Amino acid sequence: MTANPLTYREHAKLLLALGLPLVGTSVAGFAIHMTDTLMLGWYSVTALAAATIASSFWFITFIVGAGFGRAVVPLVAEAVAQDDETTARRVTRMALWLSVAFGCVAVAVLWESEALFLAIGQTPTVAAEAQNYMRIAVFGMFPALIGNVIRSYLAAQGLTAVQLWITVGALLLNVLANYVLIFGNFGAPEMGIKGAAVASILVQSVQAIVLCWYAHWKLPEVRLFQRIWKADPGALLTVFRLGGPIGLTGLAEGGLFAASAVMMGWIGEVELAAHGIALQLAGLTFMFHVGMAEAATVRAGRAFGHRDRAELAMAGQTAYAVGLGFSVLVVTLFVTMPGLLISLFVDPSEPQRAELIAVGTSLLLVAALFQLVDAGQILALSLLRGVQDTAVPMWMAIGSYWAVGLPAGYLMGFVFGWGGIGIWFGLTVGLGAAALSLGWRFWGGSIERAAIPRPPAP
Repeated sequence: MTANPLTYREHAKLLLALGLPLVGTSVAGFAIHMTDTLMLGWYSVTALAAATIASSFWFITFIVGAGFGRAVVPLVAEAVAQDDETTARRVTRMALWLSVAFGCVAVAVLWESEALFLAIGQTPTVAAEAQNYMRIAVFGMFPALIGNVIRSYLAAQGLTAVQLWITVGALLLNVLANYVLIFGNFGAPEMGIKGAAVASILVQSVQAIVLCWYAHWKLPEVRLFQRIWKADPGALLTVFRLGGPIGLTGLAEGGLFAASAVMMGWIGEVELAAHGIALQLAGLTFMFHVGMAEAATVRAGRAFGHRDRAELAMAGQTAYAVGLGFSVLVVTLFVTMPGLLISLFVDPSEPQRAELIAVGTSLLLVAALFQLVDAGQILALSLLRGVQDTAVPMWMAIGSYWAVGLPAGYLMGFVFGWGGIGIWFGLTVGLGAAALSLGWRFWGGSIERAAIPRPPAP
């Protein structure tokens, strides 16, 4: 047990010091995606449509592989709490191994993607262009996954501020690279959608290289990359067991939102467009929870490493207070000015502007409630990861998303006739079920594991 227990105020300071740079990193990463969309939209509608569908599949695949990197956060945080540099090095190296192996699988699966795009109803032109994009962009899976591992390693070590500056630099590089390669400026050939894919690989590679260099420079005593070719079966299995469920949980959540978009499309084009706008706003505010959740995993992992149940409980209570406090601010914003927020995304000359704003406003009002339960479920998941509990929570999350949320959305949207609002209420019900069940898992059982000594690693 910690000799001098921290107060709630001290816990909040530590959480915010770790989390706010990660929030900024998440927002900057979100902005990179938005600039890709904006600049391809300036180039051509076909290129934008093709890149949108291809990058969606790329990102879904990435989410699964990113689980190995995210497993590094609690494992290294625990090792840091125990002054165990050897374990920190071992698990990070094996996460890199697993990430590269997953990248090889991703290339094999996504290389022949045109048939997949045709099967889901894309036009031949869009499907062909999407495959052209994917055959380049898929190789960015390697630096993206490697960068994800090193980010997690640095976060677990408490080094988060540098990640913000690296990501901001990547954002600026992405704008420049897209401007040069998509449009053929500064004497470069005009590559269109292929230029966007090359720019993505360039940005991902630079980020990975800088992150690796910084990790080596800042923490030379860990010798992270020394004899990196040496296999470590025990550490590899540990990362796989923890990271596999994390990746599949992310896939299940991403699939839920993809399915909700499909159902919105069944209702109509305006509803689908309004759904996309509302999700952009909800997604932007959700970046706060993404950053703070990773910080909560670090704080929980440190407490777990100390085997201090009281410290873990206070870390969890602080994370909930900060996350839900921010949610209240977002709820206030969404409830008081939904029409204004939606109108920012709609061209003033759009003939269906009034209808889009009306539908989007109603969805954003539901999104206010959605914010609270979404914050609750990601906080519970992050704390459970901190105590290295991911397998059972994976099944609880999948059940909440797909056995509760999706059927509820269909029932309220189509059987009850509530339309798009019903689908969003279904999302809220599913995420609420996840927040309650995962919260019960942490507070009612997993937190007790913090007091149980673990045997030393082999």
